[in-house]
Amino acid sequence: MVAWQYSDLSNTIRKWISKFTVAALILFVSLYIYSGKIEPNWIQIVPIDLTIDNLDTAFEDFKVVQISDLHVSHSMPEKRLKRIFKLVNKQSPNVIAITGDIVTSYRHFNPQKLEKNLRQLVSQDATLSVLGNHDRVGHKTAKLERSLAKSNINNLNNQVTIIHRGEAKLAFAGVDDPYWGTPDLDQVVADLPADTPAILLVHEPDYLGKSSKTHKFALQLSGHSHGGQIRLPFMKPPILPTGGRKYFIGLNKEEDTLGYTNRGLGMTGLSLRFNSRPEITVFTLHSAG
Repeated sequence: MVAWQYSDLSNTIRKWISKFTVAALILFVSLYIYSGKIEPNWIQIVPIDLTIDNLDTAFEDFKVVQISDLHVSHSMPEKRLKRIFKLVNKQSPNVIAITGDIVTSYRHFNPQKLEKNLRQLVSQDATLSVLGNHDRVGHKTAKLERSLAKSNINNLNNQVTIIHRGEAKLAFAGVDDPYWGTPDLDQVVADLPADTPAILLVHEPDYLGKSSKTHKFALQLSGHSHGGQIRLPFMKPPILPTGGRKYFIGLNKEEDTLGYTNRGLGMTGLSLRFNSRPEITVFTLHSAG
């Protein structure tokens, strides 16, 4: 009798282990398919309306479309890249802002193919960029800068550019990568015209702590963190990069400067995204007047 009971219990345990193993395998495969195939292609358009105090009414409804962290490599197929650029153009941007990590440091990129794709971007006033940490690696930097120039993209390497509407002005500034480049915020601030609203492009979002102290920028646009790329619900991402640990996602504010961290469109490390969909951000600017 005892032997029979023991055998029956042993069979029951084996059945439960078998069921658990099958369920765990199904869950693992489902998560891999979702994180590797579905979410990386599930691009979110994020609309944000922003009122800027000293913005001239001539710039009412001015659209700035931000993309970041393309990480052109094997994890960014050309088909997906073309779809991203079509979505960007569909927003009818006045300015397109690319906030760094256009390529991936440890991956090869084809300059001619990149130029062909980047030329698909269409903006009414300007397409602007800054470089990120992955862009600032050896000989790739010079090749990338040439590709941006050939694609009619104005790379703001510690520079300022002005958009005009008659006598009204809106300034866009860019700082080279704060950790791997040669940033010169003082030069950028010196070049800003007086009494002109300004938007700063810089790859690392935690730079907000420095840029906000100048009291010169209404908005800082950044990327870098990928929003964590892999995020468990209700928890801070387990891995965040240097320069993107404090302001790793969304809208933030320090002093009188708003900062926005875009979740990016590509991936590094594991080619997976979970609970951090790729993002195109559409800012519509409004005048307080």
